[in-house]
Amino acid sequence: MKSISFQGELGAFSQVAADQLAGGAYRAVPLPAFDAVFASVANGKCDRAVIPIENTLHGSVHENYDLLLKYPLLIEAETSVRIVHNVIAPPGVRFSSIRRIYSHPVALNQCRRFFEKHPEIERTPFYDTAGTVKMIMSELPAGAAAIASAAAAHQYGASILRKSIEDDPENFTRFFLLALNHTKRRGARAKSPRQIKYKTSIVFSMRNVPGGLFRALAAFALRDLNLTKIESRPLRGRPWE
Repeated sequence: MKSISFQGELGAFSQVAADQLAGGAYRAVPLPAFDAVFASVANGKCDRAVIPIENTLHGSVHENYDLLLKYPLLIEAETSVRIVHNVIAPPGVRFSSIRRIYSHPVALNQCRRFFEKHPEIERTPFYDTAGTVKMIMSELPAGAAAIASAAAAHQYGASILRKSIEDDPENFTRFFLLALNHTKRRGARAKSPRQIKYKTSIVFSMRNVPGGLFRALAAFALRDLNLTKIESRPLRGRPWE
């Protein structure tokens, strides 16, 4: 059975993405940090990794752009996950008794209207959305709940008290499926070039001269190649470039 690593605890949105990308059964490997996720594939401990790269509201996950340069991994596929935030608590806990909600800072920030309607509830940052559910189910702090995915509630046997509390329903995160460059899909049927929809990511640098970006992008425009995203990253050791 192939293994797929991701950042966070079991039930994280990254695992939801892994479910969509795996195409069958797999062994989930939750890890504490993005760097550890990349390293798990680079050192051969895991077959694949799933990492978030962009959110429609929060923007790019810049750390993962830089890690794509650091590790020799191939982007095999991508998927988008609709981010639905839910208020989750241990079974038997009533919503009226909630006085503190834990979650990742980004998730808390995406539910500001909910907290405006419930000023009696305190927002408490935590390292991971699914990790908050794991924590409240194991420690059972009084008056506490979590904001996380329905998958996290199912994973840890918790109850959903309020569904879809995010401010914006058009909240999606794009995830990449990563593998080593030499990895091939075993048993995959060969397709003709016309059957394949190519999507390519390119990283390059250029001299800081007038019109440099225009000339670089002209190469794509003259060949009718569509650019879906451009991301600028700083060059280490070369300030302001």
